[in-house]
Amino acid sequence: MAKTDSLFPILQPSPVGPLARSAAQAPLLAAGHLTEYRPLPSKSILGKTVSRRGLPFTHTINPYRGCEFACRYCYARYTHEFLELRSPEEFERKIFFKQNAAWLLEQELKKLKPGTDIALGTATDPYQPIERKQLITRSLLEVFARTSGFRIGIVSKSTLIVRDLDLLKQVARRHALTVHVTVTTMSVKLARTLEPRAPRPDLRIGALAELRQAGIRAGVNCSPLMPGITDTRSSIAAVARAAAGAGAEFFFAGALFLKPCSQPTFFAFVEEHFPGQAEAYRRRYEKGAFVSAEYRKRIGDLVGSIRREYKLDTHFGESSWNPAPTPQIEMQPWLPFGS
Repeated sequence: MAKTDSLFPILQPSPVGPLARSAAQAPLLAAGHLTEYRPLPSKSILGKTVSRRGLPFTHTINPYRGCEFACRYCYARYTHEFLELRSPEEFERKIFFKQNAAWLLEQELKKLKPGTDIALGTATDPYQPIERKQLITRSLLEVFARTSGFRIGIVSKSTLIVRDLDLLKQVARRHALTVHVTVTTMSVKLARTLEPRAPRPDLRIGALAELRQAGIRAGVNCSPLMPGITDTRSSIAAVARAAAGAGAEFFFAGALFLKPCSQPTFFAFVEEHFPGQAEAYRRRYEKGAFVSAEYRKRIGDLVGSIRREYKLDTHFGESSWNPAPTPQIEMQPWLPFGS
């Protein structure tokens, strides 16, 4: 067998901690265009949220570390710092997949109470290209199809999710399942520069329509809204109109959350494609990752108006859900901040 050299040598000087050491020692499984794929030994697949931001879920699952979609705004780039990989590009070019994920999930679910909120894909997309071969997300759905009673949310930009319609229907019968399809803009041109390797927005809407036709509870996450770029009424309304046409059960949107680790990548995107906005972005985010309360209020009112115009909801009524055999659970859409 021919020796395959690494495109991006991963060994770092004196990596700190066991996770960084595992990443440094991970063998190269395969390589795509400017992308490496490596296995990562894992002791747990279920994370406990520690955020004080009032997130509506208590546990998260991210089958992959790094995300090939390369979204310019992605807040999760900081997660590669735990691997001692600090270059922004490494997040989208060095992708790690967690080993023994299904077995780990099966063990860890036994310790959770019924009704626990579990979010799949809060940091990296569970249906990014590597999933086609590794099938880790599918293996997790197989575990959920053998259990019952949890509240599960899946967040993705990928059309690959429709591959798993058979399992999603099984999971929906045993749990309270919601799928969040992220669509930040209906402009193909803008999406191609903003989310370079993610599927086109119209294809995502098509996937949403397939999910709804299969009876899966699904809607659109139009986040993040980027000031001066995608926060206009016309831009938001275009996504809402497409969502309504695909049968979305909900629609929500929130302003860009820009962590310091994401600023170099996002600011470079703004300077190249929206140079007139560059200084405004630096001023807006120089003191923190969040926009002002005034901006949030204005955007909230705008999104609410558009939602009413297209008769889209932010929550689910009991009449639209009749799961079996689990008890009825009120569902609320979740607002992830990454994929």
